[in-house]
Amino acid sequence: MGEDAVGAPVLSDDPTLTEAATAIATGAVTSERLVQAALDSIASVNARTGWFVRVEAERALAQARECDRRRAAGERLGALHGVPLAHKDMFARAGAPMECGSPILRGHRPAHTATVLARLEAAGAVTLGALHMAEFALSPVGDNAHLGARPNPWNAAHVTGGSSSGSGAAVAARQVFAALGSDTGGSVRLPAACCGVTGLKPSLGKVPMDGVMPLASSLDCAGFLARSAGDCGQLLAVVTGEEDRAHESWHVAVPAPEALAPATDEVRTTVAAAAATLREAGCRLLAVPVPDFALAGRIAALVLGVEAAAEHERWLASRRAEYGVLTHRRISRGLTYSADDYAEALRVRARLRQEFLHTYFAVADALLLPTLPEPAPTIAEATEGTPEDVEARIGDFAYWTRAINLFGLPALALPAGFTSGGLPMGVQLIGPPDSDAALCRLGTRFQSVSDWHRCRPPSPVA
Repeated sequence: MGEDAVGAPVLSDDPTLTEAATAIATGAVTSERLVQAALDSIASVNARTGWFVRVEAERALAQARECDRRRAAGERLGALHGVPLAHKDMFARAGAPMECGSPILRGHRPAHTATVLARLEAAGAVTLGALHMAEFALSPVGDNAHLGARPNPWNAAHVTGGSSSGSGAAVAARQVFAALGSDTGGSVRLPAACCGVTGLKPSLGKVPMDGVMPLASSLDCAGFLARSAGDCGQLLAVVTGEEDRAHESWHVAVPAPEALAPATDEVRTTVAAAAATLREAGCRLLAVPVPDFALAGRIAALVLGVEAAAEHERWLASRRAEYGVLTHRRISRGLTYSADDYAEALRVRARLRQEFLHTYFAVADALLLPTLPEPAPTIAEATEGTPEDVEARIGDFAYWTRAINLFGLPALALPAGFTSGGLPMGVQLIGPPDSDAALCRLGTRFQSVSDWHRCRPPSPVA
């Protein structure tokens, strides 16, 4: 932000969440103005993008005016005073619809508000509405058999990533400053990478999950998609109270980019460039072996299947016709595993986690990895064909992310470049347990010497 003639901060053309909050607090802009601008942007494109499944314009404007009134009276609600946000359609707010991308929950209105959402609003955030998501949060590309796949804001022919599809797209398109998403196998980080925004998947248990749709309880995390690592750190601090102690030096583990697999050449080049950026930012890079996530991925899939089948047992038979074919196929597969299979998976999980922590975090503060093995595919490539064809085609899409959920570790997805065709590319920084705030600080250092997070998609969306 610059300054006006009398020294007051002036809102930049493309502010981050923290910059917008500062501008509201100092009177450079009103919450009502920011909320109305966001609503206008949504109204201008949502008929063809569908990133929002519900817009609560009157409520949001009333919230914004109350924020402005209280500021004029000398009050401040908190760190997010007056900033417009929106959230994946799986975070409960008392009396409001929460449908989780499924006709099974059509018209469902929970009685209580999710703690994570309540804490954001208690800090002054204005909620604009609910965002598109994959059915029951089960598509890594963001497809929904009932609502369709949503267009990527950079190229409408391509997927947004999922399952927090609307969250990634709405933040990238500058319709909101940040959004809540969920991450059970990559569902914050995959849309962050596909849409060119920053996404934080917290440590398991870091963010309260009451009032959030469960999928697989030992893997589920609620996370944040925003324009910068600093914004993610601010949201984390609001929700958990956790802020990082300053680091004097950083040691980042980096596998040889040329050895990464599965990964396209553009992905390997992006990781190598991100490593160079971290070195420029003052980090010390440490050569480490490439993680083999094949077994961890299979264990994660088994755990997800068993836990999701337990969550959906009451509906799988009685309401089968209301599931998309692929969603039902993936959830019901969990019924085929035995108790012994699940117990053995948990034993292997513990061993793999310990080996991973020893290999990478005995020597380093963070590990640099790809977020995706390939750039965002087209919607046709990701959704057309038989369920078997689709599963086979997107089977590795979460290869680099799902193991991190299995281990319960925090991860920060960062924009890190573009393909030759103009699609965003990203990397992720993985940290040891409970290093969430530290990762945001490291991401801020990365973004202090790069500007990928400042890049905006073309407007309007084609």
